[in-house]
Amino acid sequence: MSKKGLIGVQMSTIAPAKMPSFEPFEVMSKLVEIGYHCAEVSQVPMTKENVAGFRRAIDELGFNVSSLTAAVAPMFPGQPGEYLSNPDDYKKMLDDARTLNCDMFRIGMMPMNAIGNIQKCIDFAKQAEEYCLKLKEDGIDLYYHNHHIEFMKLENGEYLLDVLRANAPHMGFELDTHWIQRGGENPVEFIKKYAGSVRLLHLKDYRIANVKMPDMSAGFDMKKFASAFFAEPVQFAELGKGNLPLKACIEAGLESGAEYFLIEQDDSYGRDPFDCLRDSRDHLIKLGYADWF
Repeated sequence: MSKKGLIGVQMSTIAPAKMPSFEPFEVMSKLVEIGYHCAEVSQVPMTKENVAGFRRAIDELGFNVSSLTAAVAPMFPGQPGEYLSNPDDYKKMLDDARTLNCDMFRIGMMPMNAIGNIQKCIDFAKQAEEYCLKLKEDGIDLYYHNHHIEFMKLENGEYLLDVLRANAPHMGFELDTHWIQRGGENPVEFIKKYAGSVRLLHLKDYRIANVKMPDMSAGFDMKKFASAFFAEPVQFAELGKGNLPLKACIEAGLESGAEYFLIEQDDSYGRDPFDCLRDSRDHLIKLGYADWF
């Protein structure tokens, strides 16, 4: 492969809330031991100490920070955090990005009150577009990460995600393979549809868990059967342990302009997330991407 990307880790996989203790340099050191040299920062408070820890990983481990999480406004009224709409926060976030040699922000999700509300979705997109232009002047590109909710189909046949794209033409998209599949679309074809707007791609497998049926030895019980059979069987999976055509997704991403391919596993179902990341890396090496790490 002459053209290649850089494979990294989405930090939500090993966020502080999922670990007994968290110090960025120690965590990045562990990722380097496994074989990763890149991460996207999410669900990690950007305190002075944490920013310094990430910077140390850049200087001492040769680490790369692909992108930082940003929000235009709170997900819900009163939610604490840093927001682009606050001038002081904007400056601080910009300083963090420059400290970490990072030129991309990514929005993890639209505000809760915009979900399923077309006009509020449009309002959010237009607000995001304003910050796309402002950030561009400061050397930062802004991207939006999809879930399945953006695949709500409108009467004209478009998706909510298409509404975002139309009303924020300067905003890029961080497409997520699992959530595209969960939204009812073909990840490979949908990535191609958004070619030119994709610089970040989330690699996340899609697994159907074993459906455990109740004991029916005493006789068939329709309620018990229905409760088990129609329970949500979809799981997040280590790469290669799910159903997605990952190599085709990666190649479609590369053709569409993706530079960073970030492994994310929202839930490891009791497994050590570092073991999951090790398995995912091993699978990608088997697919021929050893020199992308």
